[in-house]
Amino acid sequence: MKIIITGSTGFVGKNLSLYLFERGIDILGLSLRDKTWEEKIDVDATAIIHLAGKAHDTSNTSVPDEYFQINRDLTVSLFKQFISSNIRDFFYFSSVKAVADTVDDILTEDVVGAPLTPYGKSKLEAEQYLLQQKLPANKRLFIIRPCMIHGPGNKGNLNLLYKVVKKNIPWPLASFHNNRSFLSIDNLSFLINTMIQNEGLESGVYNFSDDDPLSTNELVSLIANALGRKERLWYIPCPLITFIVKIGDVLPLPLNSERLKKLTESYVVSNKKIKKALGLSNLPITSKEGLKNTIRSF
Repeated sequence: MKIIITGSTGFVGKNLSLYLFERGIDILGLSLRDKTWEEKIDVDATAIIHLAGKAHDTSNTSVPDEYFQINRDLTVSLFKQFISSNIRDFFYFSSVKAVADTVDDILTEDVVGAPLTPYGKSKLEAEQYLLQQKLPANKRLFIIRPCMIHGPGNKGNLNLLYKVVKKNIPWPLASFHNNRSFLSIDNLSFLINTMIQNEGLESGVYNFSDDDPLSTNELVSLIANALGRKERLWYIPCPLITFIVKIGDVLPLPLNSERLKKLTESYVVSNKKIKKALGLSNLPITSKEGLKNTIRSF
């Protein structure tokens, strides 16, 4: 079996490629930056896993058009090549942010998309194009919406929180209770491999997340325990914090309303649909086990 992976040199691509290779699958990396990429597609591969894309720019310096050219237009071009080939499966890695920047309850696949950023909008427009196309009977389309992916070698928001705890700085927002979903790279790779092997799985949109969400307080405790120390959680009354951030909205303080929202909001993603489709009760790695593996790598 041969699998084509775009974005194979990125964090997810490297880990997924190794996971599949160790299970006897030949991996063909495809760079869409190569102007001749269309000529290099193996039309007899089993699947295309489309990971390549322009990630969300937290510094907001990217030109909006770049998101649509890369996340939407390149996806359209790649899918057209897929349709004209003998390849059976097309996996498009979208994002939960393609449909929701904030989540009030639990995010499921049937939510009506309302992204606010060029990143989210470009991902959603790619999804909409793919879902509007008529698939031949022998082909399958999977749109994957992962939540925050983590694993050894990935330096993201978890690494920033790790540095705070390592410096023995107390977590001052412990009075705010939230729950967030995460996705370990091991669970992601397991799900993709299982989907490829399951020839009876139907095309569709599938959320990817670990089984159980965790609060930021629990995450701080996990990091502290990994460092062999006691967590330092400060339960400062919420009204006092809210008053302070209002000052931060006017003066250059470390905490303002937008930053407080990002640090304390909940974002819970359901993975029930993909587990039911694959006949799974639980994913192989628990949320805490996966996070511990990532934290230890720091």
